[in-house]
Amino acid sequence: MSDACGCGHDEPTEEGEEREAGKLWQVTEIRAAAVAGMLLLAGLVVNLSDGPQLVRTVLEAVALLVAGYTFVPSTLTRLAKGKVGVGTLMTIAAVGAVVLGEVGEAAMLAFLFAISEGLEEYAVSRTRHGLRALLSLVPDTATVIRDVEQSVPPAELRLGEVMIVKPGERIATDGIIRGGRTALDTSAITGESVPVEVGPGNEVFAGSINGTGVLEVEVTASAQDNSLAKIVRIVEAEQTRKGEAQRLADKIAKPLVPAIMVAAAVIAVAGSLLGDPRIWIERALVVLVAASPCALAIAVPVTVVAAIGAASKLGVLVKGGAALEALGKIGGIALDKTGTLTRNQPTVIDVATADRATRDEVLAIAAALESRSEHPLAKAILAAVDDIAPAENVEAVTGAGLTGQLDRAQVRLGRPGWITPGPLAGAVERMQLAGATAVLIERDGRVVGAIAVRDELRPEAVEVVSQLRREGYHVAMLTGDNERTARALAADVGIEDVHADLRPEDKARIIGELGRQRSMAMVGDGVNDAPALATADVGIAMGAMGTDVAIETADVALMGADLRHLPQALTHARRSWRIMLQNVGLSLVVITALMPLALFGALGLAAVVLVHEVAEIVIIANGVRAGRVRPLVAQGPAAQETAPLVGAHS
Repeated sequence: MSDACGCGHDEPTEEGEEREAGKLWQVTEIRAAAVAGMLLLAGLVVNLSDGPQLVRTVLEAVALLVAGYTFVPSTLTRLAKGKVGVGTLMTIAAVGAVVLGEVGEAAMLAFLFAISEGLEEYAVSRTRHGLRALLSLVPDTATVIRDVEQSVPPAELRLGEVMIVKPGERIATDGIIRGGRTALDTSAITGESVPVEVGPGNEVFAGSINGTGVLEVEVTASAQDNSLAKIVRIVEAEQTRKGEAQRLADKIAKPLVPAIMVAAAVIAVAGSLLGDPRIWIERALVVLVAASPCALAIAVPVTVVAAIGAASKLGVLVKGGAALEALGKIGGIALDKTGTLTRNQPTVIDVATADRATRDEVLAIAAALESRSEHPLAKAILAAVDDIAPAENVEAVTGAGLTGQLDRAQVRLGRPGWITPGPLAGAVERMQLAGATAVLIERDGRVVGAIAVRDELRPEAVEVVSQLRREGYHVAMLTGDNERTARALAADVGIEDVHADLRPEDKARIIGELGRQRSMAMVGDGVNDAPALATADVGIAMGAMGTDVAIETADVALMGADLRHLPQALTHARRSWRIMLQNVGLSLVVITALMPLALFGALGLAAVVLVHEVAEIVIIANGVRAGRVRPLVAQGPAAQETAPLVGAHS
């Protein structure tokens, strides 16, 4: 629990989390409270039946010992280290009540406090357990080829070994398919309900469910270092990053505990000098409990843990409370074009020719220059040619194109401006107005052709942009493509604010300018857009599954390739932010209302404890609401087309 709370127990161990996340009755504090409650009930029965007072007192004393054991020893340990907290306040109040002869009041205080602590422990452990449950997606055994097929635990898999994955089995660790084709169910990891078609050369991830085919998968990551294990480690480490609301709660809660102790001492001393010491000492003890900030200290953490755990089940990786809060306060979204709004699968859609060259000749020259390039446009051109004869002496001109020699002729490929379009100026303009990227081809100083390559919009892009605008977000598009192509695609998707011809540093500058007007999120691939992602209030990496750089550098990572996860994540974060504010507000209202009532004797010790603990239970229950989310549902043809290509990341 939070140090600001100091409620009397340490952080639960992982083993404890696993145990306590199962059943409520397995929580130590709840079991102790149940025993104490039965003893208090027995004491009440003795009192109502006019039984011996000694029997009632003994029952109440035993109840106090049982319930007090859940927080008094750990409170004393913390006190020895110089740490005070709510557990300290409760211990002082219980001891004071006993000194005043109110053993029943002390027992009731300990009973109620043990219940609230148990419920808090259970709620936080359960939400943390929901995140670690991702690790249970890995099967207990994997079939590996070691001369013969053997079943081994995933932890014993070695890099380079080949696993056999049969239909219906889960993949034990990350790898690359070396044989077989199938449809993989990745819904538990990426949140996408549509199976992904994969085959040789595709990357696959731990926890995915094999469909109908038998796969041979080469192991590329150990069980301790696969994608699922990294996600859990990163999120658990980043949960300590506190957001504004949590820092505010801590700023109030930490100094409040010693201030309360001083105030209670002043009330007890001053009241004793001016009136009945017994009355004022008792009121001081009640004030001590009334002003305890335990509910305030847990108001934000329980919400953050629940919200982050729920997001991970949707395939949305949120890096701590700071990122969650920032995401919930976003006012604008900047979307990179390639790989975010588009599929990052460019294809050749048109070829214009000049100087008596044929379509095949133009494509052959382009393919010869692009034969060793890894650029997305190169892949599109190469895919359009059957037989490729690589050019010689190929050199890249940064930001412009390629030069080389083919059949003793000097050839060039590049963007308009570096190569003059000449007779193809009209064709180039037409291509750009259609939303395509135009590439010019030149042979011996004469333009022979123009190739139009277009990266098609994601089918869900129009729906997502429309939803973002309806929900009040300012939407902008950032791209390194030319102005005409960018505006054509932006018009198709419904974006008016377009920034084109941008280098990576230009994107960062534009994000900074937009951020002066409103809080901005940048959505990109996490690698090429790194400067812009770092500059934005929230950096969101798209299609990050298997991309370590994206997961580690972005504030939020969308593990799948379905853009509909973006508005879903924003809605989830906004709702979680509202729940945080509700919890902090309720905590402060309870403290503010109880203190004067306690000071003037309107409420006794047990009544104040009851109100406090009921408020804490309400706050915990409200915080846990942040863990309720609905997964995306496949929607018609568009959903089928948005299934991600496993292992393909821009």
